[in-house]
Amino acid sequence: MFAATVVLAAVTGSALATPFITHVGPLDLFKRVSSGCSTSGPASCHNTTRETDTCCFEAPGGLLLQTQFWDTDPSTGPSDSWTIHGLWPDNCDGTFTENCDPSRDYDDIPSLLENQGASDTLSFMKEYWVDINGQDERFWEHEWSTHGTCYSTLNPSCLPSSSPKGAEAVAFFETVVKLFKTLPTYKFLSDAGITPSTSKTFTLSELTDALKSAAGVTPALNCDGSSLNAIEWYFNLKGSVIDGEFVAIDAPEKGSCKSSGIKYPPKSGSGGGGGSTTTTSVSTAVLPRDSRVYGGSSPTGGSGDLPSKGTIHASTTGGLLTGGTWSTQTLATYRFAGTAGTFTMATSKGDCGVDGDGRLACGSGASASEFSAVTSGGDLLLAFAGDTAFSSDSTPSGTTQQTVFVGSDHSKKFTLSIVGS
Repeated sequence: MFAATVVLAAVTGSALATPFITHVGPLDLFKRVSSGCSTSGPASCHNTTRETDTCCFEAPGGLLLQTQFWDTDPSTGPSDSWTIHGLWPDNCDGTFTENCDPSRDYDDIPSLLENQGASDTLSFMKEYWVDINGQDERFWEHEWSTHGTCYSTLNPSCLPSSSPKGAEAVAFFETVVKLFKTLPTYKFLSDAGITPSTSKTFTLSELTDALKSAAGVTPALNCDGSSLNAIEWYFNLKGSVIDGEFVAIDAPEKGSCKSSGIKYPPKSGSGGGGGSTTTTSVSTAVLPRDSRVYGGSSPTGGSGDLPSKGTIHASTTGGLLTGGTWSTQTLATYRFAGTAGTFTMATSKGDCGVDGDGRLACGSGASASEFSAVTSGGDLLLAFAGDTAFSSDSTPSGTTQQTVFVGSDHSKKFTLSIVGS
């Protein structure tokens, strides 16, 4: 039986400090799947010669980010815990690739886990790896297809020949869950006297000092406006993602939170503790699978904060034109003014607003409305009055455009994601 190992260490320059090793217990999956890799070699991103066995040395994505959410409105997960976003394999220089093998874009993740004996992992995911719009399974599929397929050590050829189809994805989800359990961000902060509050604010140094005191390394903190809402824990890896050693390192760059005035709001409908789960279910529209526009490592430098301009994509097909209509033609550029919490938007035709009938329009006859943006599954979703659901009477095609309404009262339901440019 194998045990997963997390190595907590600080990095100075390119040399790893002497690590503090924490054993996090046996992984059930490893009774059936073993990488056969040694962990005595160099950690990823710290090799001095070219490594050719990428089944046992993670490359090129050797800078790993375990990302977590603090969703408050609506709330996701227990009131006294952060929730899982994913585990991303960035390249050593901070760049990254995504969607590396569409042939392994598995769906029905719950059945995949259950059929390979990972029901306990699935139960944990249902509580701690949840989507803000209630579309958990699409969220899991997105994280696997977008990021999981890019791990060299999870290539199917690296697993024993008798491994069932999808075993590498099962290994991915099991490892993410086990790693997340070693990073109780809520407890790290609460042990330092930092708990969610409707009135207090904190400095960035107060938060990072508390986290470094507990974990030995400094993570990157991301904010939605002035509110703390995400964290990135960084690692290098010795051996395979399946059963290797995760060596914790300081974040190579800061997140989007400012130096002071950071809010850490409680989850809505909860007062801390208790472990109850609150999720909000909206339309059944599929979440878009665009490159992530959230997080400190975005290739365009974006973060949970609102970009100054960008395009707006529908989750099913196409996106918005200059008049606010839905189309499959070339999308319009929108300008955003404000923060993700509250902003106005406009196109070359003028301000965008929602009229008394719930109709979205942009131009000289529209009065500017206030919108917000919600991070979900790596996407930045447009919201009106806190609702990310939009709908139309029909799906556009060719040059035909459709009027967009807020809410899900019309027959064609979808979400709208903001992609910075």
